[in-house]
Amino acid sequence: MAEKVEEKVEKEGVSEARAIARYVRIAPRKVRLVVDLIRGKHVAEALAILRHTPKAASPVVEKVLNSAVANAAHNYNMNPNNLYISKIYVDEGPTLKRYRPRAMGRASRINKRTSHITVVVSEKKEG
Repeated sequence: MAEKVEEKVEKEGVSEARAIARYVRIAPRKVRLVVDLIRGKHVAEALAILRHTPKAASPVVEKVLNSAVANAAHNYNMNPNNLYISKIYVDEGPTLKRYRPRAMGRASRINKRTSHITVVVSEKKEG
C-alpha cells in the first residue's frame, strides 16, 4: 500500500512545497518514464499530460502532484495557478523477493520493486 508523507520546506526568499508517495508498488524504471514527461512544466500542463498518458504510474504521479499543490496552497498560501514542478524524482524503495517454481525442481527469483516518488513545486517569479 502506498503511503503519503508530507513535508514543509521553506528557504530564504524561495518557498517550495513537497509531497512524497512512498512504497508505491510500481518499478522505479517504469515510474521514471512518466516523471520525465512532466519535469519542469507548469502544473496545469503537467496534469493534462498525466491524464492522457496510458501508463499505470500516471494516476499515482498525478495524485502526488495534486498533494504537492494542495500543500503549497494550504501551508504557504501560494497561488496554485503560478506553480511549476521544480523537482520531481523517483527513488527505489525496498524490493519484495518472490520465487516462481521452474522445471526440474528449480526456482527463479522475481523482484517486485517499489518506488518513492517525490514532487517539489515552486512559484514562478514575476518577470
